[in-house]
Amino acid sequence: MEKNKKLYGKDLITIGIYTAIYFVINFAFMLAGMIPVMWILMPALIALFTGIPYLMICLKVQKTGAIFIMGAITVLIYYATGQFTTVILVTFAIGCILAEITRKVLGYGSFKGNTLSFAFFSFGMLGSPLPIWLFKESFFKHIAEVGMPPEYINTLNQFTSPYVLASVIILIPICSILGAFFAKKILKKRFSKAGIL
Repeated sequence: MEKNKKLYGKDLITIGIYTAIYFVINFAFMLAGMIPVMWILMPALIALFTGIPYLMICLKVQKTGAIFIMGAITVLIYYATGQFTTVILVTFAIGCILAEITRKVLGYGSFKGNTLSFAFFSFGMLGSPLPIWLFKESFFKHIAEVGMPPEYINTLNQFTSPYVLASVIILIPICSILGAFFAKKILKKRFSKAGIL
């Protein structure tokens, strides 16, 4: 249950620390995106390995707005590093709103609610590879113009079928659930003390 609805300085620091950890893991997979298949799978892989920082925010900041701030910081860092696109802004906005609603409705102390909210939040990263399908022709023209090698472009083009996109969309919630259960196992004592089941 939400004990105090107001976010304090301590809450913002906590959100900032764990968002930074989330982004470090996120950025590692973004660098691995130089391998085409890794970029396609990046949203699901990030979900698999970022359950701990996400659930630590859920554990320590059981208030409305925590996840929205986490998403906003992530998008701002993407903007600062030149990786920002309108698509990723939209997907993160939708993911964060749904995640906040889920936590509010199912309870801030609910592991199921936090896991489902993590799945919604993780869809935010779908905005990174999504332009491949949304703007295929202009996308490939752009990456060719900025100097991506033909081998990379040809390999990436092989993963542009609707079936691949559907597979990634299915993998994101699966990996989110696995990531959340892994985090719960690692943080079992902290979760028990906080009453998160």
